[in-house]
Amino acid sequence: MEINDLFNILISKNGSDLHLEEGQKPKARIQGTMVEIGDEPLTHEKMLALMSPLAAEEDWHRFATHGDLDFAYAFDDHARFRANYFRHFFGLGAVFRMIPSKIRSIEELGLPPRIKDFAQWRSGLVLVTGPTGSGKSTTLAAIIDYINAGFAQKIITIEEPVEFTHPNKKSIISHREVGKDTATFASGLRTAIKSDANIILVGEMRDRETIELALTASEMGILVFGTLHTNSAAKTIDRVIDAFAPNRKNQIRTILANNLKAIIAQQLLVSVDKTRRWAAYEILLRNQALGNIIQSGETNRLTSEIQMNRGMGMVLMDDSLMELVQAKKITKQEALLKAIEKIKFL
Repeated sequence: MEINDLFNILISKNGSDLHLEEGQKPKARIQGTMVEIGDEPLTHEKMLALMSPLAAEEDWHRFATHGDLDFAYAFDDHARFRANYFRHFFGLGAVFRMIPSKIRSIEELGLPPRIKDFAQWRSGLVLVTGPTGSGKSTTLAAIIDYINAGFAQKIITIEEPVEFTHPNKKSIISHREVGKDTATFASGLRTAIKSDANIILVGEMRDRETIELALTASEMGILVFGTLHTNSAAKTIDRVIDAFAPNRKNQIRTILANNLKAIIAQQLLVSVDKTRRWAAYEILLRNQALGNIIQSGETNRLTSEIQMNRGMGMVLMDDSLMELVQAKKITKQEALLKAIEKIKFL
């Protein structure tokens, strides 16, 4: 099979990722489960034939030199893919994450309506968190699309690679790709801060410098959206603060306490009939108590704070999981795997 055949199989099966590794049969992740979609193990020659035509010449040279490569690839009008090329012990490997060609709306994703309020904010930090493949980019794309359609803003996205591309509607949107348009997330953020931006989307806050610049931008009157690989609001706040040396932590707590507006932690779970996946969310929104909790370092208080403020749109991850179980959308066993307090699901 050629690469387009494999992409077509992935799309037809509503899969999320295509996995190719030398010495292995082609596999696809479908509703969270890895499934073989080819009969023959991939040879070195076949891997070269599948991989090399998709990458630009300079990208292929970089892969040959360094052994890994991230880029986006458009498959006609069907879909775009986030491609990751790598070397492993037995040879070459590639993973293609499918990026839907259509940006789904907040309503289509089933996101809480309160998220639309984000569009009204003029500064601060909003973090969308979760493990790889939990739909963080899809959620952020829906939020940016909502802002783009209804508000005249200057929006800059910094990603590696650029995933969803937004046509200009009421807003002006500039997409910048790390490795091509800017050297790093941090350098892209420095430039964006000076570019009269109202909103900056940081595809991944992976190091201290990027986190610090995102906090600085939020202090300067910019609304910053970013992602982290954490699974709850409390762990997200701790992760931000723990990125800094002990002598900086109090300063960072103060900045975060003054500027954090919301955290959306999300996970995807396989449906009861295994035909789709449902999203579970933990949502923390700014209120009067949040600043004091962050400043004091008592993030263990966030669970009760979220529970007490369900009326304003906050929700705990475990409560979101339980709602999916009670609606018979997911099994209790599936919820147990992703739960914070697992005893509730035993």
